[in-house]
Amino acid sequence: MYTIQDVAKKAGVSVATVSRVINNSTKVSEKSRVKVEAAIQELNYQPNLLGRNLRRSETKKILVLLPTLASGFYSKVIKGMDHVASDHGYKLMMSTTRMKKDKEEGYLELLKTKLVDGVIFTRPVIGADELTQYSRQFPIVQCCEYVEGAKVSSVSINDELAGYEAVKYLIKSGHKRIAILTCSADISSRLRLKGYKKILTENNIPIREEYIKDTNYSFKTGIEVTKQLFDLEEPPTAIFTVSDSLAIGAMKSLYSINKTPGSDVAVIGFDNTEIAAMYHPTLSTVAQPRYELGRMAMELLISTIKSGEYNEITHMRLNHELIIRESS
Repeated sequence: MYTIQDVAKKAGVSVATVSRVINNSTKVSEKSRVKVEAAIQELNYQPNLLGRNLRRSETKKILVLLPTLASGFYSKVIKGMDHVASDHGYKLMMSTTRMKKDKEEGYLELLKTKLVDGVIFTRPVIGADELTQYSRQFPIVQCCEYVEGAKVSSVSINDELAGYEAVKYLIKSGHKRIAILTCSADISSRLRLKGYKKILTENNIPIREEYIKDTNYSFKTGIEVTKQLFDLEEPPTAIFTVSDSLAIGAMKSLYSINKTPGSDVAVIGFDNTEIAAMYHPTLSTVAQPRYELGRMAMELLISTIKSGEYNEITHMRLNHELIIRESS
């Protein structure tokens, strides 16, 4: 493998001149530039881009941290991020954290060593104080989920309002026994539960703890907790879930006990993932603008990278949409 010194020797110029040509400096005569480019081509020399980028403190790479690759939710989010990144000359690096704090901290080391220019979290578990400290030194944005109390920019929807409106629709449809399948691990789900409780209280409907099921978003859990709900003396007539996978699990469970979703029991999911319109009956759901969430998070991060103003905190809340289909 040839070195920059070999190129300089071949072209009959100094190493500094070769470096200027590689970095497109104008401080090189046209004659020297032609010699260096010819030598690079003849030797098939590949510049050490890593070292070059470290010296410039720039890699044109952005790290996106996902909790898992198994969820279909993130496909459009990533698509939005990628389009914006490409437009600005950046490339995405994606890694999964499996919701482990030590893995997140390990990936944040890439910022310290300048191997990436910025990081987008989609479901952070790191503590608020620690995340705040990192964001004061490096470009960081939270997308979809965020850490409560962290002074770090974020892009999400108004989850409390989304939960409120979904349950409001069920109440207007005549339901008073409304269950919720939630997930206390995430701020978004806690806010959706808050919206659920708020609209029930406003309509003088008792909040029944047996109708509130803490879950982990999974299809399997949706099946299991729905069976528990229908073992109650007074089961619900409607179920609101904080993910579409939970809702599909709930509907499958209803079929197993000879209940028909949409006619016997109303079901509303969350996210409007692709399966929502494919299942039978088609699933009513709260649509998140997933592409826009990714797009705006990347715009915000790149703006932070370019400005170098890491202490300017922005919280963006995008609009959601309640989509009513056959299941409710």
